[in-house]
Amino acid sequence: MPIIQKPPSAISLSIIIVNYNVRYFLDQCLNSVLRAAKDFPVEIFVSDNNSVDGSVEMVREKYPSVNLIENKQNLGFSKANNQAIKMAAGEYVLLLNPDTLVEEDTFEKCLMFMNSHKDAGGLGVKMIDGQGNFLPESKRGLPTPAVAFYKIFGFSSVFPKSKKFARYHLGFLDDNNVHSVDVLSGAFMFLRKKALEKTGLLDEDFFMYGEDIDLSYRIIKAGYKNYYFPETRIIHYKGESTKKSSVNYVFVFYQAMIIFARKHFSEKNAKIFSFLIHVAIYFRAGLALLNRVAQIAFLPLLEFSFQLTGLFFIKHFYQQVTGIIYADELVKFAFPVYSFIWILSVFISGGYSKPFKLSKISWGIITGTSLILIGYSLLPEMYRFSRAQILLGSIWFFIFSFCLRYIFHFSGLNGFKLGDNRKRRYAVVGDESEIERVTALLGKSSFTADFIAPVYYELRGKPEKSNHIASLGQLPEVIEIFKIDEVIFCAKNISSQSIISQMQQMEKTAVDFKIAPSESMFIIGSNSISVFEKLYPVDRGKKNSVFLRVKTLFRLSK
Repeated sequence: MPIIQKPPSAISLSIIIVNYNVRYFLDQCLNSVLRAAKDFPVEIFVSDNNSVDGSVEMVREKYPSVNLIENKQNLGFSKANNQAIKMAAGEYVLLLNPDTLVEEDTFEKCLMFMNSHKDAGGLGVKMIDGQGNFLPESKRGLPTPAVAFYKIFGFSSVFPKSKKFARYHLGFLDDNNVHSVDVLSGAFMFLRKKALEKTGLLDEDFFMYGEDIDLSYRIIKAGYKNYYFPETRIIHYKGESTKKSSVNYVFVFYQAMIIFARKHFSEKNAKIFSFLIHVAIYFRAGLALLNRVAQIAFLPLLEFSFQLTGLFFIKHFYQQVTGIIYADELVKFAFPVYSFIWILSVFISGGYSKPFKLSKISWGIITGTSLILIGYSLLPEMYRFSRAQILLGSIWFFIFSFCLRYIFHFSGLNGFKLGDNRKRRYAVVGDESEIERVTALLGKSSFTADFIAPVYYELRGKPEKSNHIASLGQLPEVIEIFKIDEVIFCAKNISSQSIISQMQQMEKTAVDFKIAPSESMFIIGSNSISVFEKLYPVDRGKKNSVFLRVKTLFRLSK
């Protein structure tokens, strides 16, 4: 184990990770930390906030040299970090989120920078998400009332490079240059221990959010500087343990901002800030609620409109052919009722659950048609329509409903995919043994592989007489030629630095990126803040035939 246990004076860096029910991210994070820490003395702490997902057992079994703190309740981010800081012996302290992956030279570069900049109290690095996109919270300004106002009401989004409006994420500063900044992200806070001794530890009044802003501000008030340091990068999956699009997140985060304002601003400014924050809470909560309602109601309302319109067209056509005229009063009542019954039946059958399944939609339409026909047969003669119009209406519903979902599916709109068993095309980057291991994981999962392209992990060249079709440097061409949906990097073979570089080079592509940690049963990835990307759990009950089918595809791909 590369952790070097030496007397306190010999420890360069104390790494502290607070964990809460993100076992597989923690496993990957610790793997990357150990790689980055192999050449100098560090100590690692994992402060677990009473996880129930096996995190503690995993750390105890796989990482025996890690200092494990087992809390019997969720103490929150600040208290759990402070527990470990009080025990830390390093000259520097790194607060690191478990849903991160660091490059192999991250610690070395950060130590060199801090050692050469004695005015640095804290340091943050360039962060990217699981798709290779730059995370703007890598550098932030102090959330004064004006800055908060511009952020809350969207001015910073409209003018992302403005020195006046974009101070929250400092969008006017070059992402690739070193800068002195106000606020460091709690996902990666590289801190000088002497600065912490002067400022004090994390404020435990903050349970989950705002403590990084508070500590960053206190570091500046103590006479130090905070630096944004983009010469090394980390992946931050961002919010896997907390749903940042949820209404609960809005309340917790903005309440933390109020605590900060009351602590550091004048009474007048604190009141202004508090007012803005309360407006923001209800504004954002209202938006979140409307968004939730819109996501649920959008497609049913759209299909209701299409179905109702279709019924009137069918009536007009039917009257032209048969010459039978129906009273407008009856039509205006019956058609909305029929459309509502069809939509409700599809909804109850699960036809609007994502990803969409055509079988459930079909069953819903058939059920709705049956209910309408049964109700129709019970009506007095004067209120009846032709059964043919009802059947034509159901056929119309089948046609436009299926066509609409295929249009959404192929348009690439997020959340409008057909079927969770859609066949996907993969590129797996690694050596033969790791590619075969990942192929087996895919074969035992609920996902069906249509094609697996084995890519060698070196940038140039590949072994002779191997199954690999290309080298890592040819990955963009592999993606384009073979229409790859998803790239999986085998972490055993490829450095974190190489993975991050490849993701950033291809951040504009439509492919998903995943990482297969060494000796792990999960493949890890994240698309965005609002979507919890699927971990690939292995269904141990599936038979080997599935594995053999996928393995055959792997072999045929050469």
